[in-house]
This record gives sequence, C-alpha cells and structure tokens, in this order.
Amino acid sequence: MGMSENKIEYYGKGYLVLLLPISFLIIFLVATWRIWLALIFLALAINIWQRYQWQKWCLEVNPMFNQLIRENQGKITPMDLAIKGNFSGETAKRYLDTKVAEFAGSVVNSTEGGKVYYFITASTLGSIFDSSEPVKELPHPKDNKMMESLLASPPSQPQQVEPEPETLPHTHQEVKQPLEQQLVFGSLIQSELAKRLNVYSSTVYKRRDDPNFPEWSRSKDPDGIAWSFSPRTKEFFPLEEQNS
Repeated sequence: MGMSENKIEYYGKGYLVLLLPISFLIIFLVATWRIWLALIFLALAINIWQRYQWQKWCLEVNPMFNQLIRENQGKITPMDLAIKGNFSGETAKRYLDTKVAEFAGSVVNSTEGGKVYYFITASTLGSIFDSSEPVKELPHPKDNKMMESLLASPPSQPQQVEPEPETLPHTHQEVKQPLEQQLVFGSLIQSELAKRLNVYSSTVYKRRDDPNFPEWSRSKDPDGIAWSFSPRTKEFFPLEEQNS
C-alpha cells in the first residue's frame, strides 16, 4: 500500500506541474483576447492595403513593360525595367516575376550572372519560325490545273505552258486595308508585311537584308509602296506612298 500511495503522489505532482502553465496561459488569453483579435484584424487590413497599392502600381508600370517587350522582341531584364521606370531593381524583379506567372514566360540565367525574362509574342513567334528552314511556296491553283492537263494529255501532244509569276496576284478584297489601319504602331512586323505583299513570311525573311529589298517590295505592294527593314527593331517601315 505504501508503494502505491507514493506512485499516486508522484504522478499527481507531475500533472500539477503541467497544469499550472496551461492554466496561466488560459487566464492570459481570456484577459487579453480583445487585444489579440484587434492585432489580427490590423495585420489583415495592412496586408489588403499593401496588395491594393501593389496592383495599382502595376497598372501604372504595364505600359512601360509592354513597350519594352515590343522593342526587345519579348526579352527584358530587371535592369531594363528599372531604368525605364526609375525604381529599384528588386521592385522590377518582383514585378517581372508576377508577369512570368501571368503570361507563362520563362527566366534564363545570363552569362553575366543576371536573369533574363522571355515572353512569347506574335512577332517573336514569327521570328522563331522564320529562322528555321524556309517553307517552299505553294504552287498557284492555275499551275495545278495546267499540271493536271499535262498529265491527262497523251505524250504525243505536248502542252505549251507559259511561265507564271513568282507569287500570287494581289487580291485587294483580302489583303488591301487602308494603310493607316495597318500601321497602328507606324510599322509592320514580318508576318504583316508578308500578308500585304501576298508572299510567304519566309520570302520576306530571305530578302529583307537585300539592298534591292525596297524596289522588290514596291513591285509586290498593292499601292506601290517601298519598304525598308530595321535590324534594330526587326520591323518594316514604308519609305514612300504612291497612288496605284
């Protein structure tokens, strides 16, 4: 019996040591719960206000971001944005990180140790396709008909086939738009100029660095306008406009 009483007394003292701090904690929380609740609401309010201010600031920076993306063909660094907007590099990096998540962009570490952010746009996508193997131009439907007639006729009756132009004739209903509507940004990208000249984008890509490119583009343009290529912006600008 003596041993059992000693064990009960030992365990009782152990539980008492645990219960005392728990009791003090409960008493403290009951006495100060209003203060803790006010602190929680204050922290939530500060967080919501900071998020609102950040979103408002991002709306102001978006035009600068869009301009840099257009000028750099989808490539941008935190330094570019920080210099353009006159704010810190950490702020620029945080902004670009949000844009990467928004537009599914990619981040590549440069050889200098910094980060380069890439965003796929219509013009950069066109440049990727143009840098690959050029696609051969499809034959004119009239050429197909001539080929079918040649195959259908006997060998003893050769057909005289007149050479066809290199590209399709312009159809103003499909290609022709007022030049002012096409030149929204004062220039055309490669795919837009190819559509206007009624040729494939790979054809414009192969000829854009040719010194005779303005005269060649003038001969293809429905309004007889000569175009020049800017290696810096990767865009095409009209040299002059003539009445066709």
